Amino acid sequence: MEKTLLSILTETQSGGGESILATTKFAVLPIAKVFTVCFMGCLMASKYVDILPANGRKLLNGLVFTLLLPCLIFSQLGRAITLENLLEWWYIPVNIIMATISGSLIGFLVACVVRPPYPYFKFTIIHIGIGNIGNIPLVLIAALCRDESNPFGDPNKCSQDGNAYIAFGQWVGAVVVYTYVFQMLAPPPGETFDSLEEEKLPTKAPVNVVPEQVPLQTSEEPETIALESSKRGEIVSRLRHLVEKLKLKQIFQAPIIASILAIVIGAVPFLKQLILTDDAPFFFFTDSCLILGEAMIPCILLALGGNLVDGPGAGTAKLGFRTTAAIVFGRLILVPPAGLGIVTLADKLGFLPKGDKMFKFVLLLQHSMPTSVLSGAVAILRGCGKEAAAVLFWVHIFAVFSMAGWIVLYLGLLF
Repeated sequence: MEKTLLSILTETQSGGGESILATTKFAVLPIAKVFTVCFMGCLMASKYVDILPANGRKLLNGLVFTLLLPCLIFSQLGRAITLENLLEWWYIPVNIIMATISGSLIGFLVACVVRPPYPYFKFTIIHIGIGNIGNIPLVLIAALCRDESNPFGDPNKCSQDGNAYIAFGQWVGAVVVYTYVFQMLAPPPGETFDSLEEEKLPTKAPVNVVPEQVPLQTSEEPETIALESSKRGEIVSRLRHLVEKLKLKQIFQAPIIASILAIVIGAVPFLKQLILTDDAPFFFFTDSCLILGEAMIPCILLALGGNLVDGPGAGTAKLGFRTTAAIVFGRLILVPPAGLGIVTLADKLGFLPKGDKMFKFVLLLQHSMPTSVLSGAVAILRGCGKEAAAVLFWVHIFAVFSMAGWIVLYLGLLF
């Protein structure tokens, strides 16, 4: 990092109050903007207004994740990435994996100390270890870069680079959530969580039941036809079982497909000049994605605020105050310092692009975000949705204050 904690404290004591005040402004204002729009969503979903009910929020979430977010990722990541950048950005996926490992280790230690009620030991580890690496960082970058005097320079480049770095790592986060998180949140063998019915596991798929198709031609011997048909049916059933077991449908969601397309098209100069550049023949498609992508930030904040209107509900009572407080403390206070150490070490080892402060800032944000909303979605599948909703509620409430503090520190270290 460009500065140390000691140098920041020295600047503060020697008259650098104006720079610290400016850093605080750039850190707090994005959080204030996020909180304001979330409050609007909460107000719209309240019983006093009631124009954003649960069904409406569900539809809005679906619109964000299937259309608006993929459009933002495709347009921003595709326009920013090149083959050279692809080779320089290799540490972003590694950083997400390191964040998962370090966060899970901290979650394990916290769970050992707190001893959450049965069967929420692994639940505690996951909700401390898995952070939001997509939606909230995108919102923060958008709010920060919107200011003309932001410390990263040109607002357009600031926003494009930040969004590209964040989008580049989202596919890794999705793989982690639907493999590692899905397995960790499984209920104990032979048991279920009390809150919801257990999700139908892939092993319940009718693997061995494949209807035989009657061939149109009957010139072959019946035994040969039956043998080939049974072999084909066995191969198809195995492929279906593999797809279900690996949760490929959940992994390859619209944002992930958009990331892959953006990387492929952006890294090939001919395709990039055909679709993504300003003078490209098919730039109208990219421009349409840019327009739709701009609507993602307000929509997702309105939906997030609306989802908090019901409060923590019965989930907090099941987890208990001690476990809930430990998850919030572990995720927002204990995990970020470990992330700061990881990113600082990577920088010292030369793994990060030199002089790219936005790159380092995004890496630090990946360690400092509240619990992932996607882990809450997996918790619903596994039957512990109410408990996950309670954790998400409290984590996002306190994250407004913790993120402001960590961003002040990160900007102070970088500038």
